[in-house]
Amino acid sequence: MTAVSPLAPTSYPTLPPIAGVHFASAEAGIKHAGRTDVLLATFDKGTTAAGVFTRSKCPSAPVDWCREALQSGKARALMVNAGNANAFTGKRGRETVKLSAAMVAEALGCRPKEVFLASTGVIGEPLDAAKFDRVVERLVAHQHDGPWIDAARAIMTTDTFPKVATRTAWIGDAAVAINGVAKGAGMIAPDMATMLSFIFTDAPIAAPVLQSLLSRGVTGSFNAITVDSDTSTSDTVLIFATGQVAGAKPITLTRDRRLAGFREALDDLLLDLAHQVVRDGEGARKFVEVRVERATSKRSAKRIALSIANSPLVKTALAGEDANWGRIVMAVGKAGEPADRDKLAIWFGDTRVAFHGERDPDYSEAVAAAYMKSQDIVITVDIGLGTGSDRVWTCDLTKEYVAINGDYRS
Repeated sequence: MTAVSPLAPTSYPTLPPIAGVHFASAEAGIKHAGRTDVLLATFDKGTTAAGVFTRSKCPSAPVDWCREALQSGKARALMVNAGNANAFTGKRGRETVKLSAAMVAEALGCRPKEVFLASTGVIGEPLDAAKFDRVVERLVAHQHDGPWIDAARAIMTTDTFPKVATRTAWIGDAAVAINGVAKGAGMIAPDMATMLSFIFTDAPIAAPVLQSLLSRGVTGSFNAITVDSDTSTSDTVLIFATGQVAGAKPITLTRDRRLAGFREALDDLLLDLAHQVVRDGEGARKFVEVRVERATSKRSAKRIALSIANSPLVKTALAGEDANWGRIVMAVGKAGEPADRDKLAIWFGDTRVAFHGERDPDYSEAVAAAYMKSQDIVITVDIGLGTGSDRVWTCDLTKEYVAINGDYRS
């Protein structure tokens, strides 16, 4: 049993029921015996859906299925399995998604394309649809509205803790709930749009509006994190809106002023879940925020920040609690973005370690070394060339990461 990450939350929020959402989990024996590995969530009629997915050129069969299913903007169910990604599985993989969606649709009395699917785990191993056949009827028969942490546990793979979040927002005079669950610990460098996240709300929001909110929301959250620079074949974020809250008229336009509070709450929830994914990075001992300021553009700042966050040399220095700012300089220089060595300034926390192309004259190794022992670390880089800024979040790279991934298929 893998030890729980030292960066795990010390407590979990209690997520309220979402009107129109019911779920259940089961043990299907997809990879490991004795643990839940299938989640089925069902939605009342009228539920709208939106999603963002991996830009990998080798997407999983469930990703392809969901992209097609989203064309209607309607949803009646979501089924997620852990232990097998159903990716790079050819015709058999495509048949599995068709069969499993048909099983759920028959049990619920809906169309297969109203069933969304997601899979996470080993790539390249065929996924037997019969494993779902054994549990679908039981899942439908035992639906409930909580506790949500059970849903988060059912989709874990190498995760060491379940990831949940909740927010409340107002649409007019109606208080709407937003709940989210996520999984992910390795193969994390989402590009959307192994990482999955599912958001549920009782807000009455049309599918095109939901899509706009989600596509914008992932930019500064799930698309601003990296554990190991590897983009999964299965990255998926889906949001479902049941419209079951009382007292709120449907929102059909993105410019509707009533969206302001909901947008803010959704963005905050997405960032919370994204941070939890990084805090559970395989073998992670440090949670690291990389800030880049005064770059030539926001895009340039993001690329430089990712160059730093993805550098194995930077990440191993963080693991060794070494304030090695020379590796930050290296990562800035290799990013391929405008930079001037003699204008760079670098901070670890509040300590400026480099300034104008050389070590800061007031640099203290003892102060910097003490800061690097912190669990949460902020690295700030001032490029000194413009007004663009951005930030990303990452973790350190430890021996445990190598051990976990060296034995992943064992």
